[in-house]
Amino acid sequence: MPVARTALTDAYARLSEVLPGLGVTELAAAEEVPSGDGWVTAASLAAGGTELAAFLARDEAQVLRDYGQRARPDVIASFGLHRYAWPACLLITVPWFLHRRVPRHPAAQVSYDRTAAGLPLGRMAVRAASFACLPGDPAAALPGARVVADEEALRGEVRAAVAEHLEPVLAGFGPRTRRRGRALWGMATDEVVEGLWYVAHLLGEQERARHELELLLPGATKPYVGDAAFRELKGPDGEPLHTRDRASCCLFYTLRPEDTCATCPRTCDADRVDKLLAAAG
Repeated sequence: MPVARTALTDAYARLSEVLPGLGVTELAAAEEVPSGDGWVTAASLAAGGTELAAFLARDEAQVLRDYGQRARPDVIASFGLHRYAWPACLLITVPWFLHRRVPRHPAAQVSYDRTAAGLPLGRMAVRAASFACLPGDPAAALPGARVVADEEALRGEVRAAVAEHLEPVLAGFGPRTRRRGRALWGMATDEVVEGLWYVAHLLGEQERARHELELLLPGATKPYVGDAAFRELKGPDGEPLHTRDRASCCLFYTLRPEDTCATCPRTCDADRVDKLLAAAG
């Protein structure tokens, strides 16, 4: 597929540069959103039918291969939702973080291929319906641009764009995850925060990302659950260690109870410190 240069191209190129395991292709206006041959559209995942079942079958096979055991169906569905939502949120948050441009990516305009060789995080094909930007942005003159008043208005666009894309996807996955409403949006909140926080670390801008995410999700921004939930711990020599408290549980503990995530609600602070120091080393 040829590359369609847009106001978002530089952001997606930078994302692929620091996170080469994820590919992003922008579709030209006349191109169809790909499906088949490994591609699955976000709309078909949202439909909750056979394509979602095939998508989750890959997670089931991977868990069996990696851990030598089967996981509960709701655990598989939670893993699959994370696998899709983590990169999908980056399609919106990274252009905002890097260039203050916020694309709208309705589910009908996004496809995901998790089978691409050499891309462990998969590849995404997208066509933005429009994008929001700030006054003075040179991209404001481009087709599809919507100029908003200020930074807070642009943060509102981020929240709205992620919700627009994820709401139907959450509805498709929801029955299989055995989660509803607040629990599903807790997962979405974690994907927004942890995805951008991780990429910002690769960019060398983790501190700015924490600040930006605290402004993006200060709490009481429905449908999102809670705030960005960052906090600071102290290492053995008093060094600051940054962590956060997840709004949801990824359920990995059901496979490895002794190996919970550093941000898991089940992980005590002493264990968090050990995990953070081990990761840093």
